[in-house]
Amino acid sequence: MAKQSVYITSTLPLEVLSLFTEQYDAEMRGDPWPLPRAELLEKLKARDAVLVVATRIDDEICRAVKDRCRILANYGVGYNNIDVEAATKNGIYVTNTPDVVTGATADLTWALLLATARRVVESDKFVRSGDKGWGPVILMGAQVYGKSLGIFGGGRIGLAVGKRARGFDMKVIYTDLQSSQAFEAATGGVFVDKQTLLKTADFISIHTPLLPTTRHLIDGDALKLMKKTAILVNAARGPIVDEKALVKSLQAGVIRGAGLDVYENEPTLEPGLADLPNVVLMPHLGTQTLDTRVEMGVLCAKNIHAALAGQVPPNCLNPEAAANRSAARH
Repeated sequence: MAKQSVYITSTLPLEVLSLFTEQYDAEMRGDPWPLPRAELLEKLKARDAVLVVATRIDDEICRAVKDRCRILANYGVGYNNIDVEAATKNGIYVTNTPDVVTGATADLTWALLLATARRVVESDKFVRSGDKGWGPVILMGAQVYGKSLGIFGGGRIGLAVGKRARGFDMKVIYTDLQSSQAFEAATGGVFVDKQTLLKTADFISIHTPLLPTTRHLIDGDALKLMKKTAILVNAARGPIVDEKALVKSLQAGVIRGAGLDVYENEPTLEPGLADLPNVVLMPHLGTQTLDTRVEMGVLCAKNIHAALAGQVPPNCLNPEAAANRSAARH
């Protein structure tokens, strides 16, 4: 009996591939960039499961693979790259990896916050250049200890970031659709509205999902409400911040700086962003530790094992897809 077939759309650690090779006919793309569309469609048509890594899966693809594919296992928490509605309509499960990314993303958020506040990238370049003009007034940074941290989104990652703030004796304020007793108990955080957070926080960190209501949540008006000394950190989703407005604000000194791991049209940056000394840029590395990458693979494997065994996957975003499976194949 032929093995069921699994396709991985981008290069991942070999430890992840090994989770599939014994039980399945598994193939992993040997390149980090997405396949051209025509090649992608051809690759996916004969697959029982797809481990989706930063690849756009739309209605056309869902219709093309519906006869065989049972699951699109997204390698990450955010799944705006997959048309879940189309997958559901075509009887295909969609899953993500919600819990395993929390620690690594929270750590990366703090790396950005500290690097921006203390001008780590600029200082590194200064020392490497051989400049000997060291002294007590060069590369003046921003104090972190004892300041206020404003968090957009009190979910898993926002909570983890807030808990880390306690080590810096920071005042934590947060905003979300509603207050969270768990968040407040763990962080000492105080629930405020958006305007209060923008006006009062010394550091602002974004941890909301990308939804129609959160696209450009931080726009030009929001940036103008922030302190001139404030620093913005985004390790969530790029389009939550209006990148054009951010570049203008950083150029004009509306805010002090920004630390970014995500971008509106990544990997393309808004013109002018890379030229700014008061922004720290990272190439979407929020979960880029080997431990986390392998844990994400393990969770994807569990989801795929379940789906291919005829079960609803543990991290299923659309369990209702099961009801559409038979209809979609006729």
